[in-house]
Amino acid sequence: MKRYGPVVALDDVSLDIVPGEFVSLLGPSGSGKTTLLGILGGFVQPTSGTVWVGDRDITFAPPHKRNIGIVFQNYALFPHMSVGENVAFALRARREPKSGWSKKVADALAMVELSGYEGRSVHQLSGGQKQRVALARAIVFEPQLILMDEPLSALDKQLRETMQIELRRLHRKLGATIINVTHDQREALTMSDRVAVLKDGKLVQIDTPEGLYDRPCNVFVASFIGEATLLDVSRAGDDAVRLGDAVLRTAHPLPRADRLLLAVQTEKLVIDDGDAHAGTNRLSCRVTEVLYQGESLRVFAALADGTSISLRQPGSHGARRRIPSPGGQMTVALDPQDTIVVPA
Repeated sequence: MKRYGPVVALDDVSLDIVPGEFVSLLGPSGSGKTTLLGILGGFVQPTSGTVWVGDRDITFAPPHKRNIGIVFQNYALFPHMSVGENVAFALRARREPKSGWSKKVADALAMVELSGYEGRSVHQLSGGQKQRVALARAIVFEPQLILMDEPLSALDKQLRETMQIELRRLHRKLGATIINVTHDQREALTMSDRVAVLKDGKLVQIDTPEGLYDRPCNVFVASFIGEATLLDVSRAGDDAVRLGDAVLRTAHPLPRADRLLLAVQTEKLVIDDGDAHAGTNRLSCRVTEVLYQGESLRVFAALADGTSISLRQPGSHGARRRIPSPGGQMTVALDPQDTIVVPA
């Protein structure tokens, strides 16, 4: 737990992370994810609770004695130092023998594919290269744990997506435990073995990316992960709910709650041309708007009772031809495995 006066920044958060795992802390601003990272790094002292790395209690250990590598949001590179000097700074701070610096720096830069950059100025680097130097500095002393605080937020969209894949590959090479803070859902799903979702200082759900996306535990997770439309439904048996005149089956146990919501992810609704398998849920609707968004089309439609739904289709010409013009009727299909019901 962490309190700042009357404000509870972290409330009874407990995480168990397996060695070698990549875990992302995901949540909106003010959810407590950066405070939690600060406690792990030794920059924030918890009000109560303990922090263990393996069999070591490091709750009150200073940051430089935790054997933890840290990648900051703004990289925190020294502009007056060369690339090699920036990476070696982590070794100097730990007072490692200078005789071994050159090899360790060269090995760390090779790991992030920047071999030969030792003598370059930081000012000569692109945003992506600066990010790699910051990573090299974090791994050069072979830490047990690497903490990353929004490491890709300063990059443009295309480079950010490229670096997500590269970080994932680097993690596999290193085999180190990585804890990453992000507010970007797609980044968390792309890079992580598990994702911990926080809200208002509480741990809401921790699961694999597939588990979070396919089995959200409540309304917040369902709406925060991906693009979900939340629709009021009523119970229609042990494995079905009623939406307007339609009865939809689900392959998941229904929550024990008086009020239920159907969380419809835009990517999981598909236009039914009659080829959907038996047992698939079907909904008749009227197209109200079609938005072209490059690689995909966002289609808005209304059910018979006026309830609005949306789906996302590929932006190819073949997919476009399947979508009726606004005002036209169509049937959409939703697999029972993708029929997710959460407590309101």
